Amino acid sequence: MLFHVSISAADPKNVADVMAELIGGLALPFPPVSDASWIALSDDAYRTAIEVYPLGTTLREADGDADAFGSWEGRDRYTPTHAAVGTELDMAAVLGIARREGWPAKYRKRGGMFGVIELWVEGRQMLEILTPDMQAEYRATTTIDGWRSLLASMQPA
Repeated sequence: MLFHVSISAADPKNVADVMAELIGGLALPFPPVSDASWIALSDDAYRTAIEVYPLGTTLREADGDADAFGSWEGRDRYTPTHAAVGTELDMAAVLGIARREGWPAKYRKRGGMFGVIELWVEGRQMLEILTPDMQAEYRATTTIDGWRSLLASMQPA
């Protein structure tokens, strides 16, 4: 299970506010990495959290007995890092939030297995948002046996 994930954003507070809305939680400051970082926290069974750092923040290994730390390097605005995040909202509500924020969003079916709402936070960071129905599809299809079947179906005949 995934307990938390971190992403970066040009406007960390706004992104954390929207993420908190999607996961039914609350956005709060997250100073361990940066005074400009925020965290969206849920009171769900897993205490799901999405940490939102300022764009350009990187995490680095610290020497000795110290926590990892954030640094700003100002690299490319896109990243391969993404997460699938469950919501109790329906697709219309998620798409409405995306429209309100001006963020691209669309429904996609991943590998014919499960649906997601591909949400592009600030137009640059992809999160896959799963409604309750999509979460059920994900749990039913994303198994070791299900993945093996998908891989077998992709092999040339």
